[in-house]
Amino acid sequence: MAWYDRFNRKPKRKKTLHTRKFQGANTGRLFSDFFQTSTSADEEIKNNLRLLRDRSRDLARNDSYVARYLMLMQSNVVGSNGIRLSMKARNDDGSLDIVANRIIEQRWRRWCSLGNCTTNGRLSFIDCQKLFIEALARDGEVLVRHVKSRDSEFGYQIEFLEADHLDETKNDNTTNNGNKVKMGVEINGSNKPVAYYLFQNHPFDNQFQAGQKHIRVKAEDMIHAYIPNRPEQNRGVPFTASSMSNIKLLNGYLEAEIVSARVSASKMGFFTSQDGDSYVGDGEDEEYVPIMNAEAGTFEQLPAGMDFKSFDPDHPTSAFESFSTQVLRSIASGLNISYHALSNDLSSVNYSSLRAGALEDREMYRLYQRFTIDHFIRPVFEKWLEMSISSGAISTSPSTNQPLPMSRYDKFADSANFIPRSFSWVDPQKEMMASISGMQSGLVTFQDVQANYGRDVEELFEQHEREEKLAEQYGIKTAFQPFGMKMPVEADIQGGEDGN
Repeated sequence: MAWYDRFNRKPKRKKTLHTRKFQGANTGRLFSDFFQTSTSADEEIKNNLRLLRDRSRDLARNDSYVARYLMLMQSNVVGSNGIRLSMKARNDDGSLDIVANRIIEQRWRRWCSLGNCTTNGRLSFIDCQKLFIEALARDGEVLVRHVKSRDSEFGYQIEFLEADHLDETKNDNTTNNGNKVKMGVEINGSNKPVAYYLFQNHPFDNQFQAGQKHIRVKAEDMIHAYIPNRPEQNRGVPFTASSMSNIKLLNGYLEAEIVSARVSASKMGFFTSQDGDSYVGDGEDEEYVPIMNAEAGTFEQLPAGMDFKSFDPDHPTSAFESFSTQVLRSIASGLNISYHALSNDLSSVNYSSLRAGALEDREMYRLYQRFTIDHFIRPVFEKWLEMSISSGAISTSPSTNQPLPMSRYDKFADSANFIPRSFSWVDPQKEMMASISGMQSGLVTFQDVQANYGRDVEELFEQHEREEKLAEQYGIKTAFQPFGMKMPVEADIQGGEDGN
């Protein structure tokens, strides 16, 4: 028998409590459904891209809120007049090269007209801008190909391709030139795109399913535009990705409530009897169940032993409006747009909330305007300018046919300025007085003010000059001189209104 020595017992160790420094890193029952994986951006996208894109397109076709979101993107990022070119090239003495700037702007407008800028001849360049921003939001990425074309007097056109052409299933780590191919994008050691592997025809067009082939297109001949969320991301995802599940579930809920409300309004019911054969009604349905045709304001006497059980669902419920509104607010947040703009609901807004929401939306639209300029319009303009100079489509002056030399390409490419659409304020009088005050104090210029209206200061001066000459031609004397009189301050205007 072994004796137990109580004096030699080992002391009990105190348990050390380990606390996590970040609450978001907690584990346990409450966080069991918080899935986390350590994957690269491309690995996350690779297996989900096609499904996300297909679902986003389905919502664009069938969901009214997504359709409105895409239309808001077109109307606010591009607008009716599109993003316009304004040349600012200067001579050696620092003065504006007005003649050359005007020639390039005129030739650019000629190329942007319907039938000239795209290979299929179906779009104007404003249509291209709208198509670009819609495809970017709906599909998450846009493919535009630079094409040297003999059908154009400028020798250049563009071709839009759906994102499906870029094969996300093509991945290769052992290319002959040492580059890697990730989801159809060939990249070098610096993760810079070198080429794109495109399906020659649309991969989901049944007419071209057999014998589908890849073509390798150099990166310099392609525009692959998308907004990356992670540094090493090589493909884009739809803007609707984070809101997609809520949109679909809300559609199902709205459908159920609408059907329930219709059923409730119909006031249907069931006839019951002990033997089930005492009542034949006005006929039978396809399964030989007796039915009765009900008419408004009429009643029917039932046979003895027959009873009526009403079916009267109470829908929509009293919480329907508040619940659907809250879900729609979550969807609007996922799309980075205000609730009242997405829902077209102005019932609960006032001047302050409307102005705050409009300002935030406009900042988002300006962000997309800058992206559209940098990733689409400027690359297209620079390629157009290069091909136009090479083909002799731009002359040095209107009176001569002397082509513009290629040595002046950098001068005009670097001086191109693009003016997006502007946004008018809720209270235009206050905006105008603020502009006048800013100009008088020297804090803003004519160009700053005109940029807010989507115009250029040269256009402003030219328009005033034309109107002045037109007034002289018709013998009309204007009651004011726009730049020849002292600009009124707000106190002067208020004093005039009071009669002082």
